[in-house]
Amino acid sequence: MSLKEKIKKEVSLAEKETDQNQIILYNDDVNTFDHVITTLIYACEHTPEQAEQCSLIVHYKGKCTVKTGPYSELEPRCTMLLDAGLTAEIA
Repeated sequence: MSLKEKIKKEVSLAEKETDQNQIILYNDDVNTFDHVITTLIYACEHTPEQAEQCSLIVHYKGKCTVKTGPYSELEPRCTMLLDAGLTAEIA
C-alpha cells in the first residue's frame, strides 16, 4: 500500500467517525428514574445497567449522550424518547 493510499484510507475512516450523531438526554423534574431506565432499555436497547448509569449521569450532570450513530438510526429512537415524555435531541 502506498503512502498516498494509506493517507486516503485514514481520511476516509476519520470522515466516517464524524458522520456519527448523538442523542442527548436532558434532566427534568417530571420523570422518575424507573421511567427513564425503562424507556432507555426500550428505545435505545440499553442493558438495565447502561440505562441506570445514563439516568444517574443525567440526574447529576444535567445531560448525557445515550446513543451514537447515523442520523437515520437515531431519529426513530429519539422520537420514542420524546413520545415517552423525556427531553432529548439529536446533535
